[in-house]
Amino acid sequence: MIKQLPIFLSGAGKRDVRTQFAALCYRVRKNKVRVLMITSRGTQRWIVPKGWPMDGVTPAASAAQEAWEEAGVRGTPDDRCLGIFSYSKDADDLGALPCLAMVYAVKVEALADDYPEAGQRQRKWMSRKKASRLVDEPELARILRDFDPRAQGGSS
Repeated sequence: MIKQLPIFLSGAGKRDVRTQFAALCYRVRKNKVRVLMITSRGTQRWIVPKGWPMDGVTPAASAAQEAWEEAGVRGTPDDRCLGIFSYSKDADDLGALPCLAMVYAVKVEALADDYPEAGQRQRKWMSRKKASRLVDEPELARILRDFDPRAQGGSS
């Protein structure tokens, strides 16, 4: 397998980059896959953790960092992109920005009670099917529904 390389943003600002990296946080217990969903800070919609690229960091590691900041997840990311979904991000000063989010699986090893955005979001374990019904983005719903780490021969 090809090793993922870090991204270098040299001169690019958050407002210039419209690609984000998202974490599909999961665990397998008694052969059942559960995904960890969080609420957005503004509208309280169910989403997956996601954020902007970080200079010198791989996309998968960026997704894992967002999982930590937004959901208190300590886990191992998989370098393989599960898929891409599109959405509009509300940027106060710029209006709605069209964004593409690349999704990476993060196997959850521990959940912290104290993390950067604790108290700003809810988090909840749920089935892939339920999570797929609760998200607004059709492509993300498909990624959630189709995800099965047991069948991917990777980080299960």
